[in-house]
Amino acid sequence: MGNRCARTPSCRKLWSRICCCCSNINNTNGQARSKHGSKGMVYPVTRIEIWEEKVTEAKNNGKILVVNFNASWCVPCKKLEPIFRELASRYPSMIFVTIDVEELAEFSNEWNVEATPTVVFLKDGRQMDKLVGAETSELQKKTAAAADL
Repeated sequence: MGNRCARTPSCRKLWSRICCCCSNINNTNGQARSKHGSKGMVYPVTRIEIWEEKVTEAKNNGKILVVNFNASWCVPCKKLEPIFRELASRYPSMIFVTIDVEELAEFSNEWNVEATPTVVFLKDGRQMDKLVGAETSELQKKTAAAADL
């Protein structure tokens, strides 16, 4: 008998290539991708179509969309990443996404991203708050405040 999934407590699958929570094969970008529920999910936005889907989902469900503009080479972004994932778990009533500024450079420019990391909070598709830099305590405060809206 193998080990059970360690990432998702409700997962009853054995740790193997079929478990989407633990498998490196199914998890190529280092983030938890759980088919067992979206709690704690951080969605990577790699195409404009995905962005539009997430904005529409947030609008239709009255959710806040939290967008982390980052870069793979950015050390402060790496510092912020586990906090961002933790906040996604703590606030399932919000939608958390990441955008690599180099993959979607033109799109990032449209949002006036001049430094990484930049975290933008959207309500009804409009910016309601913004944080530039890896100030983890400030990110936690802003996220808590947005959750109370």
